[in-house]
Amino acid sequence: MDPSFWHARWQANQIGFHEGRPNTYLERFADRLPAGARVLVPLCGKANDLAYLASRGHTVIGVELVEAAVAAFFAEHDLAPTRAPLGDHVAYQAGEITVLAGDWFATTAALIGAVDAIYDRAALIALPPALRGRYVAHLRALAPRAPALLITIAYPQEMMEGPPFSVDDAEVRALWAGRTITELADEPLVQPRLAAAGATGRERCYAIAAP
Repeated sequence: MDPSFWHARWQANQIGFHEGRPNTYLERFADRLPAGARVLVPLCGKANDLAYLASRGHTVIGVELVEAAVAAFFAEHDLAPTRAPLGDHVAYQAGEITVLAGDWFATTAALIGAVDAIYDRAALIALPPALRGRYVAHLRALAPRAPALLITIAYPQEMMEGPPFSVDDAEVRALWAGRTITELADEPLVQPRLAAAGATGRERCYAIAAP
């Protein structure tokens, strides 16, 4: 997707994907992440999950395309971050939370540093099919030994235009082939646009083991 799409969404405050509180599945299954891990959170927006992970003793490294979203996260949590160029990105850092503002696909292992775990709530499902394989391949290259906690939604794609896009169980397992994947939850999806179209879906949470 063109970066201008996401810049426009944030500028217009069309951010229905922002939950405004820690994700329920993260709260339920946070212990699936290694204790004291350095957790990579791709396409993180201004998610409260960053602060929640830090509150549990993790070091957090987020990546977000829209710098205004990054600045908003720190402002809304009363944090005064340092701001400095880092490669093609801008790094915001306060306490145990660092967020790189810039293109996910331009991140490198040198920029990200060591990663002990991955948390993906709204990254994979934010991407159309043509980008999902590239996204996961890049994620696996950046953190080849890291376990992951992944949240997806699945619904009849023809009933609603993404994002968020439908990613079914078969696609998750294909993208993460070679890993042990445990389904932790499979529950009805609450999505107003989908409900208005007269359709239903599922929301799933997975633990993806380290190789």
